[in-house]
Amino acid sequence: MEEQHTVQNLQAPPHASLTQEELEGLDDQALLELYKQTGDQELKWALVLRFTGLVRRIAAQASGLYSNFAQLDDIVHEGVLVLSSAIDKFDLSKNVKFETYVSKRLRGMIVDLARRQDWLPRQVRQKATRLTRAMDELSVQLGRAPESREVAEYLGLSREQYDALLSETAVSSLVSFEAVLDNYNGAQEKLLLSEEQANPTEEAFQDQELHTVLEAGIASLRKNEQMVLSLYYERELNMKEIAQVLGVSAARVSQIHSRALQRLRSCMKQYIES
Repeated sequence: MEEQHTVQNLQAPPHASLTQEELEGLDDQALLELYKQTGDQELKWALVLRFTGLVRRIAAQASGLYSNFAQLDDIVHEGVLVLSSAIDKFDLSKNVKFETYVSKRLRGMIVDLARRQDWLPRQVRQKATRLTRAMDELSVQLGRAPESREVAEYLGLSREQYDALLSETAVSSLVSFEAVLDNYNGAQEKLLLSEEQANPTEEAFQDQELHTVLEAGIASLRKNEQMVLSLYYERELNMKEIAQVLGVSAARVSQIHSRALQRLRSCMKQYIES
């Protein structure tokens, strides 16, 4: 069996130039380790090029999900900058795959980009606020995340009008859900830092508790909502691909995704405030 190149058997001195053949023979992990050892910028940009496909794939998902979102090239440009920074910040001692680490950072970048953009018309922002308030008020009244029918009735909308509202406020649903997670994580971090000695066991417990709440929230979703989230976040399909799998329009997939995030947001908010 042909022996794979590793950092150990390559034994390249700091900033040593590699031949193209040697560079291509390194797997991603070995190339990342060698860059961390040498700080050679050529190695770093070789890594960036290898993961540009991941950047474009995640960017295409975002631009396909939200019709009014940033242009694909703008998202890719932001993503390459995030990727470059992620390579420098990645801690090899952590038991995490680099691709998993950078995927999370890229999705966070997309949320940040959505927050920074000021293209949403004032009327759409008002509709998003109205929808979020209705979800929160119904969650308190019912003690659970409300069904679409219940939200539509509460707002005095037909099902068609409600679906249209979900499509219009899709980006706001994403940002709102992420904001709840950020608030949770920020509160837990402050709690841990306020202790004289941060307890890693307590931190792990909080992470597990968050995962448990999210799992319960996902389990409460409809089957088509679970399917859309799975295909989008796990299989990393774009909206058109998901639409083909489910046999519905891409606009319908966007509505289902937005509704699922709204329901998960309600579950998380109830948990945090309980």
